[in-house]
Amino acid sequence: MAIASAQNQISTNIFKTWLIMFLFSVFILAVVYIFARALGYPVVDAASFMGIALVMAGIMNFVSYYYSDKMVLALSNAQPVSVSSNRELYHLVENLCIADGLPTPKIYIIDDPSPNAFATGRDPKHAAIVFTSGILAKLNKRELEGVAAHELSHVKDRDTLLMSVVSILVGLIALLANWFFQMTWFRGRDRNENEGGQIFFLVGIIAAILAPIAATLIQLAISRRRELLADASGAFLTRDPEGLAQALQDISSDDEPVQEATPATAHLWIVNPFRGENAANWFINLFNTHPPIKDRIKALHQMEGRFDK
Repeated sequence: MAIASAQNQISTNIFKTWLIMFLFSVFILAVVYIFARALGYPVVDAASFMGIALVMAGIMNFVSYYYSDKMVLALSNAQPVSVSSNRELYHLVENLCIADGLPTPKIYIIDDPSPNAFATGRDPKHAAIVFTSGILAKLNKRELEGVAAHELSHVKDRDTLLMSVVSILVGLIALLANWFFQMTWFRGRDRNENEGGQIFFLVGIIAAILAPIAATLIQLAISRRRELLADASGAFLTRDPEGLAQALQDISSDDEPVQEATPATAHLWIVNPFRGENAANWFINLFNTHPPIKDRIKALHQMEGRFDK
């Protein structure tokens, strides 16, 4: 039953990945059409721009699918871990993989005193889990096990693939909005005012402002949802929700930001790597890559008592 449930979750996530790719592609095409018409291009030329945008999205998704993990590891200055270099960490991850029926991913360490971790890779056979040196020094084995289980859940459920694809598509929308503003500046006076040109131009301005914001909010909502699900899946794997809850508390209580983190990779980390970003203000939380820590810990505490020790 548990295996069937896990397979259903994986299949659902793969389906969601393709669905999100399709919906984002439609969104991109609509935005490109509006931008092209707002700049005065006729319908035929607008359709050509849509085709170019679709090709760009396809190329960027291809690169994201096959190379996003390598790019993230390079950006983070992550160094590989072997059995001989860190036997305890390697066996901790390996044992969890055996329990969950997963191949052991590649393991990396980032030389950074801030405690944190993330996973990357398109599927369990091409995955990597990354730990900072700070998390290895500051968390005990029970807490590390909870963190590793959380990251393995991301790998198993294909969350790493989903978020890589979404990040690329959100980035493309931002590029298109920037292109529209630049083109408006250089050739705004040459716009064709016929065929509702003024209306399209107004709609184009509104779309250029709102489309990147809407795409980012969608990305962040997906990211927050996946974090909560990975917490639950990780707790089920270790049968110890308190271990992960304490790890989240310890990581979030550390005041030191992750030096190797960037806005492009912030959503990957188990806890927001930038400090001072978790204010209680609802508007600020709207743009957070992670759910509030207190909500995650509360959800884990509610799972206590379900497992026989």
